[in-house]
Amino acid sequence: MIRELGIFFAALRFFTRLPVPSWVGHSEQQLELAARYLPLVGIIVGSIGALVTVAAEQGLPASLAILAGMATTLVVTGAFHEDGFADAVDGFGGSRQKGRVLEIMKDSRIGSFGAIAITLMLLAKFNALAQIDALGGLRMLALALVAGHALSRFASTTLLCALDYVREDDSAKSGPLARRLPAIGLGLAALFGLAPCLLLAGPEVWVGIGLAAVVTVLAAGYFVRRIGGYTGDCLGATQQAAELAFYVGLLCVCS
Repeated sequence: MIRELGIFFAALRFFTRLPVPSWVGHSEQQLELAARYLPLVGIIVGSIGALVTVAAEQGLPASLAILAGMATTLVVTGAFHEDGFADAVDGFGGSRQKGRVLEIMKDSRIGSFGAIAITLMLLAKFNALAQIDALGGLRMLALALVAGHALSRFASTTLLCALDYVREDDSAKSGPLARRLPAIGLGLAALFGLAPCLLLAGPEVWVGIGLAAVVTVLAAGYFVRRIGGYTGDCLGATQQAAELAFYVGLLCVCS
């Protein structure tokens, strides 16, 4: 139990800026197993964003409340996945050669492709959440945030089982995570990733899950075709795309 708790806190420290107990330490072995708790981290991040959104909407217009919730999740995670999405778009948009794509992704600077893409992604998520609020109400918006953050992180976790990690060196930040996730780890990730969706009653949640799954499969196929597998930035890109797809899926039925 203590071992699993340590692995969870290692995941929380790696994927967010939230504090963890000092006894957790910095074990690479813990980090190698941390991906199984990525969707649980998503539940925590989504819950924080939902709480801020609900609280802010008590005294602010819905649009500002949604922005406050989104900003909170960005602060909590340090824009971890958003940065990966921008780097991935820069890499794939900047070259057709695998080596150059990986080189561009590794550059910490964001180029024009990445800047435009992350701006459009944030705008799309904001508008999708605003529509969910308008059509389904504040309760549905809060549940959608929790479920969207959890499910999308499960979507990116599946790539750890299905694809090969393509960086040959261990210098990448996500290097220790680049291990084939065993079946028991994937099962645990699926539990945390799908459980919040059960709180959203109605056919819209299945459309959202289905759309997120389709986007994940398409992204995986694209990564394999372009670079032969995935990088940490590809995981971030998948999370962002799957999150937006889930929200859009909810709207397909709600509207």
